[in-house]
Amino acid sequence: MKSLYIIKAGSTFATEMERLGDFEEWVRRGLGDVACPVAVVNAEGGEALPAPELCAGAVVTGSHAMVTDNLPWSVAIERWIQELIAARVPFLGICYGHQLLGRAVGGEVGYHPRGREVGTVSIELTPEGQRDPLFEGIPARFVAHATHAQSVLRLPEGTVHLAFNGFESYHAFRVGESAWGVQFHPEYTREIMQTYVRDEIADLEAACEDAGALREVVSEAPLAGRVLTNFASVVCRTL
Repeated sequence: MKSLYIIKAGSTFATEMERLGDFEEWVRRGLGDVACPVAVVNAEGGEALPAPELCAGAVVTGSHAMVTDNLPWSVAIERWIQELIAARVPFLGICYGHQLLGRAVGGEVGYHPRGREVGTVSIELTPEGQRDPLFEGIPARFVAHATHAQSVLRLPEGTVHLAFNGFESYHAFRVGESAWGVQFHPEYTREIMQTYVRDEIADLEAACEDAGALREVVSEAPLAGRVLTNFASVVCRTL
């Protein structure tokens, strides 16, 4: 039987891993019940990516790496995503995975000109996003957790723009019928987001910059988590 693969593209802070778990665990919990095996491949750690014909679907996690560093394991995932799209395997890229999808289809990825987006942020769906199965049951405006320095700066023709906010033009998009990228983190809990905000505050204070704006920017974001269960439903329908 085919498996739904979670492709691990990085790890959270080593000091928090025992308490919070790691990226692949957060994604697995967020997916909920799935009618096929779920397997984890540590791509950053050098594990081989599965052949597309073995995949019921695939999720690529976030990472503390930068896409534009062009690390060998990262470039390999990017090329693999192209194979998945050609084989029409359902795909979801989260944050780093979203950016890899953008580059895989000819978009531009780089540092956001306004710096880092971090905290619980407001997201708005486009008309296409409001009709998209990935956002089923999610209102046109909702909040989600986000932390990223790089973004998809330009989408190529043929992609479908699904979500945005005042900071980030492309918070979600779709390629074809079954490949999605979301810049925000549907797998994050409030506690996970607070950990990332604390880290960002520490970095800003170390650089003698004002961190006050980040202190009160974390709330619950339950609706964003439906992205993962909706994606699991898409995978199940293809089995």
